[in-house]
Amino acid sequence: MDEVIHKIASAQEDDGYLYTNRTINPQKAADGAGKVRWTGLEIFHELYNVGHLYEAAVAHYEATGERKLLDVAIKNANLVESVFGPNKNIGVPGHQEIEIGLVKLYRVTGEKKYLDLAKFFIDQKGRNKNERIHNDFKKTNPWGEDEFDLDYWQGEYAQDHMPLSDQEEAVGHAVRACYFYSGATDIAAITGTKEYDNALEKIWEDIVYKKIFLTGGIGAERGIEGFGPAYELPNATAYTETCAAIALMFWNHRLFLLNQDVKYMDVFERILYNGFLSSVSFKGDTFLYPNPLESDGIYKFNQGVCGRSEWFDCSCCPVNIVRFLPSLPGYIYAKKEEDVFVNLFIGNSSKIKIKDNFLLINQETNYPWDGKVKFNFDNKEPISARLNIRVPGWFRNSVMPGSLYNYAQNEKKIVDLKINNETEEAKIVDGYIVIEKRNWSSDDIIEVEFGMSIRKVISNEKLKSNKGKIAYEYGPIVYCAEEADNPKGVLDVKISNEYSSNFEFDNYLFDGIGKILLTNKKSEDKKLTLIPYYSWANREVGEMAVWLDHN
Repeated sequence: MDEVIHKIASAQEDDGYLYTNRTINPQKAADGAGKVRWTGLEIFHELYNVGHLYEAAVAHYEATGERKLLDVAIKNANLVESVFGPNKNIGVPGHQEIEIGLVKLYRVTGEKKYLDLAKFFIDQKGRNKNERIHNDFKKTNPWGEDEFDLDYWQGEYAQDHMPLSDQEEAVGHAVRACYFYSGATDIAAITGTKEYDNALEKIWEDIVYKKIFLTGGIGAERGIEGFGPAYELPNATAYTETCAAIALMFWNHRLFLLNQDVKYMDVFERILYNGFLSSVSFKGDTFLYPNPLESDGIYKFNQGVCGRSEWFDCSCCPVNIVRFLPSLPGYIYAKKEEDVFVNLFIGNSSKIKIKDNFLLINQETNYPWDGKVKFNFDNKEPISARLNIRVPGWFRNSVMPGSLYNYAQNEKKIVDLKINNETEEAKIVDGYIVIEKRNWSSDDIIEVEFGMSIRKVISNEKLKSNKGKIAYEYGPIVYCAEEADNPKGVLDVKISNEYSSNFEFDNYLFDGIGKILLTNKKSEDKKLTLIPYYSWANREVGEMAVWLDHN
């Protein structure tokens, strides 16, 4: 890290400017950015890149206490703030991200000018009339006017078609959109402004009710890496970029922190175990950029490859995985005053500050293979807290909020709750088991069990690509059929009600993984093996399908 940081610091220009693509060769920058700073903001990544730098700098500082990278970020942010804003350059980045980074810089430095600049970039979308930027770009445009439509890049593609407060639909590039919505949610949380609330809720509903895949992936249209029309969710050509899955998790987590509504963490969990986790191989050395829900084993859906790739010319997805995974512990719990929210079930030991004391909580679980979760405490002195343990959406008979997907049959489920080996009735309020405030210490044990079963999923009739098809889930995991397990292929398989289903844990496949075995009751030679969607494309290339024909 020190070597990398030294190189970054050495590349920074004296006034704080940092965009090596331009600095190295301003006459022939690799993306055509040219020698003039702050031009082509709609397409180039001048501001996007430093937004990631700010996030990295804050993460490094918080982890190590060392300031070298943070000082680089602050120096650059000061330059950007001196250039952009009211009565200055009123351009906005085409690819949002700097807004998130500026908020993180504000939180660690307390410098309000960073927060103000983030809000400026959010509010300037849909209001950008900076003709000087447009004219300068036309002069330096490497493609020529016939090959580059500035209005397109300034419109819905970059969520720049109208002010955010007036928007009601998710449009354009999915990653840009969710970074944009995340930054706006940050602003709302910190400043208390309500100006974005209606827009953010309507956009969220537009995604979750009409434009999200079963795996939690978003972005149906390959050409724009973005959102298509409502209910148009093609499985084989689904783009569902890894970065978009991560961005949607970021946004849902921020919405939860703002509103404490369980629905956001339900969506977060679905993405985490499915649409995100599929993106990296078990060995960790090959990746999926798109994450489709169907493959014929021939179409080169993954940036010119049918299957996983070691790298991409645009390497945002592999490094975004590296960005997200180390931060995963921070999503397990949340705290508001003396309320502790348990949102994810992942084995851990954590220290949660409540007033002037620390609640030392441990979580033990084999989730997602079973629903048993055990909590105990290490603090010697009793600490008072109210615990709110999320009841997963799948356990509440909700595939996702809205009616885009539903379980073929609802199941009546009761949460098993024990406190200090005594069975108690689980008090469920707004999707959380609420254990009222009490003093917790090393003598206390909480045990919760969410019974798991195999579930069949059906789609809203408006979703034509899934007409006559079903999918299978077990707990939070979406399953798929892969040719590696089913040599006769999977795209032409038809499942009927005559098939029985059994869950089986295979200790030898991928060092341990749960499978679903489908068997025709009348003809036992008709069998199908399903594996978790996240585990596909780790063996030989072949057919794969999440949605199976059902008759």
